Amino acid sequence: MFGSKTDDKNKKAMAQIASSASVNTLVQGTQVVGDIVADSDIRIDGQLEGNLKCSAKMIIGSTGKVKGEVQCANAIIEGEFEGKLRVQEVLNVKETARVIGDIKTDKLIVHSGAVFNVNCAMGARDSFKPLVTPDKSAKEASTANA
Repeated sequence: MFGSKTDDKNKKAMAQIASSASVNTLVQGTQVVGDIVADSDIRIDGQLEGNLKCSAKMIIGSTGKVKGEVQCANAIIEGEFEGKLRVQEVLNVKETARVIGDIKTDKLIVHSGAVFNVNCAMGARDSFKPLVTPDKSAKEASTANA
């Protein structure tokens, strides 16, 4: 009678907006050894040694250091990263970054001045299928010899 259904919808919408705007922060001077799982963005200005699984964006600030295995949707690196990094969409490596390890990302931006010593695979998952399968090349070879 007093618009309770509308109020409930508004409260749910506001809760979703608040949770999507949330940013986890590991501040400078903080050290974490272990694994972190985050549904929203995470910014690391301290140190993390371990694994991070983030459903959103990971930011390693200029004072941040991460050593381990990371999976995230998007990443911005201004500080240091060493390990294995899997980014579903865009990896942005800033000029102050130092990145060492194994990288898999769909899109990559590396700014001039960044240290980027990695093995890197880029593109959508489908683009990593072999161009010629072993069975196919054997058939083509036998057809060519006939």
